[in-house]
Formats: sequence, structure tokens, C-alpha cells
Amino acid sequence: MENKLMEVKELLKKYKQEQLLVCYDKMNKEEQEQLLNQILHIDFEQIMQLYEKTKQPINIEKSTVEPISYVDKSKLTKEEVEKYEKIGIDILKKGAYAVVTMAGGQGTRLGHKAPKGTFEIGVGEHKSLFQALSETIKEAQKKYQVEIQWYLMTSRENNQQTIEFFEQHNYFDMKKNNVKFFIQGELPMISKEGKILVEESGKVKEAADGHGGIFEAMRKSGILQDMKTRGIEWIFIAGVDNILAKMVDPLLTGLAIEKNCLAAGKSVVKSNPQEKVGVFCKKDKKPNVIEYTEITPEMAEKRDANGELIYGESHILCNLFNIKALEKIAGNKLPYHSAFKKANYINEKGELVEPTQPNAYKFEAFIFDAFNKLDDMAIMRVKREEEFAPVKNANGVDSPETAKKLYLDFMKNKA
Repeated sequence: MENKLMEVKELLKKYKQEQLLVCYDKMNKEEQEQLLNQILHIDFEQIMQLYEKTKQPINIEKSTVEPISYVDKSKLTKEEVEKYEKIGIDILKKGAYAVVTMAGGQGTRLGHKAPKGTFEIGVGEHKSLFQALSETIKEAQKKYQVEIQWYLMTSRENNQQTIEFFEQHNYFDMKKNNVKFFIQGELPMISKEGKILVEESGKVKEAADGHGGIFEAMRKSGILQDMKTRGIEWIFIAGVDNILAKMVDPLLTGLAIEKNCLAAGKSVVKSNPQEKVGVFCKKDKKPNVIEYTEITPEMAEKRDANGELIYGESHILCNLFNIKALEKIAGNKLPYHSAFKKANYINEKGELVEPTQPNAYKFEAFIFDAFNKLDDMAIMRVKREEEFAPVKNANGVDSPETAKKLYLDFMKNKA
């Protein structure tokens, strides 16, 4: 281990990051080994480049932005619905469909000290988000007489707790072999001065690399290969916090195949022109999402001849990908966006610092930055009350209270 320590010291000296060893001498042998390995896995060139970008003004590239075409599910004819669903059901029947849930977050904003998926939404007896999503999958399995593989992206922070939760609940009566977990990637957090932070345990302080990190995580963890081995062709990816996510959707699958697209997305119409959501669009002729911070008031207000918002298709993090699209995206690095956050850390004197203001940068990739790797996407507008009930905030909009009401109303109408 002495040679490894010398290698690490040389590396840290080169990048002026010697503070990463501030707690080394207080650690036991196992912890020291873990820290050295963690440091050796850091791409310091990448981190320094990301840090330099934080000093530069945000450069919104001059792009040609146009509306994207979409299909309104409620306006499809009976014949169209039957046609698309038959195509999608054929995919399901041959076992070529899988579901991925992004579940790397903690329920901190909800006052919940555990993985977000374990949060109970107040429906039925102790029903968690994980249970509600599992019921959606099991219902589809029963309806179409198939087995559906469920992959869950966790984080280093919540992976063990998530697996234990599934074990305690007997995998919600799903076959254990049909449920697989993989861990989201992380990147070091860095101070305003360009120093990588040390967390309270003495290790490098890292943060999840955003939902756009899912593609690389699937490749590195062997999940993409597992999918190929199982003959899976279409993969639906959604967040854990949308309790109404319709993850097994033969209609969307059939629509994508019929339109010869390798990806598809669900949208809900903006509640008003100023709603703070990203919307589907075409940027430089490629599918994309324009953030509410980028869209001009004129674009936000613009309507077509039918009075519909031209830029009104909200991206709700419900996307379908062909395995070929996932392989293509996973082979390319997505851009990282920086966020300035408040983070506790150990300083160069070994003291715990608990800031009251944001003090560190974290770096995230966004899933929609992958869309422009594709030639086109099929967009299907769905009803908010049927497919979008997110649990994000403790109170108010997108809270357990609003999600619970949407969920109960949906279940009542369904019955």
C-alpha cells in the first residue's frame, strides 16, 4: 500500500489537491485503502475542466429552435390505438421490454431520512412509492401474461438500504431474478477556490452525476449487456417519484416503432405559459428540451391556429429508448451542468465546516441532453391526471398531498 500512497501523493501534488489526505493518518487500514482507490479513480483533468467552466459566463449557443411534432393520445382514433397497441403488445409478448426506475435520491426534501422510493404516500396501508410502481408492473404482467424485467438505479448512499427494503417486502411479490439494482455514477464536489472537498468520513465528497448519468451507469455496471443477453429491445426510463408513471406502455412502444424512431417521450401540456418546466422542441433539427430559463416570453406565449401553445409539451421524465439508442448514447459523454450548493466538509486543518451559504459546485448531466444524439423522437401527449403525479416537495405543488389526490382519483376512475 506504500507504493499506492506515494502514487496518490504525486497525483495530488500535480493537481494541488493535497487536502484529500487530511484524514488519512486517522483512518484504519481498510479505510485508507478505500480512500486511495477513490482518489485514483478520479479523472482530475475532467474535474479541473468542469471547475474552469464555472468561472465562465453561461453561453447559450445560438441554435435554431423549432416546435416538435407530437401525437395527442386523447385524439387518436380507435383504429390507431389498436394498431399501435398491437405492435407494442407483440414486443411485450416476446419478452423484449424492460423498465428502469431512477431511484438514487434520498427523501430529504420530504423530511424522510431514507431512500425516496421507500416514502409512504398515505394511500392504503403503508404503501411506498416502490410498492405503487411495482403494482403497475405486476398489473401489466398479469394483463399481458409476460414477465417484465425491472432495473433500479440507486446511489452509493442508498443502494444497501434500497436492497434491504426490497428484501423486507419480499420484492413486492415479483421474482427476485427479475429485479436488478445498479449504482449511479458520482463526481467530486469542488469549492469556489477549486479544491475538491473532503466529507466527514475523511473520504472524497462526491455527489450523484444527475439523471443523465444513467446511460454511462448502465454501460459500466453491465446492465446494458444484461439487457442484450435477455433479448430486451425497448426500455422505459422514469423517475421513482412519479406515482402515476405508466411504465409498461404498448401504445407508446407501437407509436415509436410505427414512426421509425429509436426513442419516445411522454409530455403533458403546460398548465400555463409561465410554468417552470422544460419543453420538448427541435434544436438544430434534432430532438431536444428547452429549459424554462432559455425560452423567451414571446416563445412561451406563442400559440398555433387552434390556440395550443407551440412550446407547450412539458418533459415529464418518462422516456422510452430502443437498446440501439442506449448503446449509442452510452458511448458518448453528455455535457455536465454545474449547480452551486451548500455542503459540509473537512478543511485542511481537519476541522468540520458547516456553511450557511452555498459554497461548492456539483456537476450533473441531464437525460434530455442525450436526445440530440438521435435523429428523431416520437412524442405522445398524455393527461396529467392519468400519468403525472410527482412527489417532490413536502408541501404545496407536487407534494405527497397533491400526488395522493391524483392517485386516488385515478384509481377510482379506473375502477
